[in-house]
Parts: sequence; C-alpha cells; structure tokens
Amino acid sequence: MRVKKQKRHRKAVRFYAACFGFREPFKVLCDGTFVHHLLLNKITPADTALANALGAPVKIFTTRCVLGELRSLGDSYAESLNAARNLLTARCDHEKRKSAVSCITDIIGENNSEHFFVATQDAELRKKFQKVPGVPLIYGLRNALFLEQPSAFQHQFVRSVEEDRSHMTDLEYKLLNVKKKNVAFEEAKDSSDANEDKNDGTFTVQAIQTNFRKKRDLKDTVQFKRKRAKGPNPLSCKKKKPRENTNNAASVKVGFISEFLTCILCL
Repeated sequence: MRVKKQKRHRKAVRFYAACFGFREPFKVLCDGTFVHHLLLNKITPADTALANALGAPVKIFTTRCVLGELRSLGDSYAESLNAARNLLTARCDHEKRKSAVSCITDIIGENNSEHFFVATQDAELRKKFQKVPGVPLIYGLRNALFLEQPSAFQHQFVRSVEEDRSHMTDLEYKLLNVKKKNVAFEEAKDSSDANEDKNDGTFTVQAIQTNFRKKRDLKDTVQFKRKRAKGPNPLSCKKKKPRENTNNAASVKVGFISEFLTCILCL
C-alpha cells in the first residue's frame, strides 16, 4: 500500500513539474490547522516528513496572518504557534491581519505564480484550490501525509493550454507571412541568378565549340603553299679549285705539247 501511495505522489509531482514549472526544492505553504495536525500526530521533523512524501527536499513557509490567527486561539494552540514561528515567513503584505484562508488565497492568486504546495486540513480550502490551476494540495490523515491528485479542472486547463500553444497568434501569423514573402523573394532571386549563370555558361560553351569547329575546318581543308626558288644542292656542286693549281696544270699541259711536237720534228 505504501509503494502505491509513493507512486501516486511521484506521478502527481511530475505532472506539476512538467506542466506548471515546479522545481526543487519545493515550497510548502502551511496554515495553522496543518501545523497543529503535525504536532498532534507527532509527525516530526516536518521537513523530513514532507520531503519523503514529495520525494524531494522542501522549504516550509507560513504567513504573519497565520501566526496571528494561532495567537488568537489561546493557550491550547501555543505549542503550534511556537512551531509555526520556526518556519519561513511568506510575504503577504497585509497591513491588518486577515484570516488564514483569505491570506493564503491572496498569496496563491489566480495562477500560483510562486509555485507553492498548499498544506492544510481545511477541506473547503482544498476544494477551492482544486479550481485554481497549478496548486498542489497536501493534507494529513492520522500519522501519514498525502498529496492530492490533480483535479479534472487542472487536467482540462493543461489540455487547453497545449491546444492554444498549437495555434498561432495574430502576431505570429503576420510574422510567418512576412517570412514566407522573404523566402519567396530569395528563391526568385536565386533562380534568376542561376539562370544568368546558366546562360553565361551556355554562351561560353558555344563560343568554345565555334572556335574548335573553325580550327578543325582549317585543318581539314587543303592548304597550298607558294613555291619559292631554292638554291643548288650542295652535294651536286663541284668544289672550286684554287687558281694556282689551274695555272700549274696549264703550264704542264703546254710543256707536254711542246715536247711532243719536238719529238715529231726530230723524226
């Protein structure tokens, strides 16, 4: 039975932490009835008992109005008054003392912005806070402490908030339209730039192909070369003889002829 109770408490704590932003250490706001119940049933120390119930460290608070109410109840609540004085005091800003119910109601407000766990034995007060979003309720039963499960109102509130988050506000809708226009403009600009780059690339390729075709046509056509006068083949030309050698040969030839004639005459 104790294990099931702890599981229910852990589940409720996770609900309030996930949906309403409760963080450790948890703050517990106590009224006089809850402090008196702790003392009667000897649930001490109170911070340890609450920490075990919530599964996390806690800070226990009360208010000046609660202390004033306990003081007005007389000697029968003197011990409870002394115990409440040892707790932290939450600021209530009431110049004149109010009842504990009114004081705690003012501190919790419409949405429990301070994220208090409310610990009370007042059934009417717990029933009232069940219709306030994000107010976890703690009460004592004999020598055990219990954390009430989130009410149907709180579950419905969380669902409605989630639905509202899924829908855009007018400002978000306008910002989305502006963003869509900017994206469309950027895409159109990018596409035009891409087309220009593509055209430039096409023109470049066409120019290269044209130049290549011209060069290929020039290579394929027969090119006639103009004939030019060439010099004599050096291998077929005779070498020039020196003049001295020519004169010697002529003189030898003349001498030979003269001797030949002389021989003929002698015969």
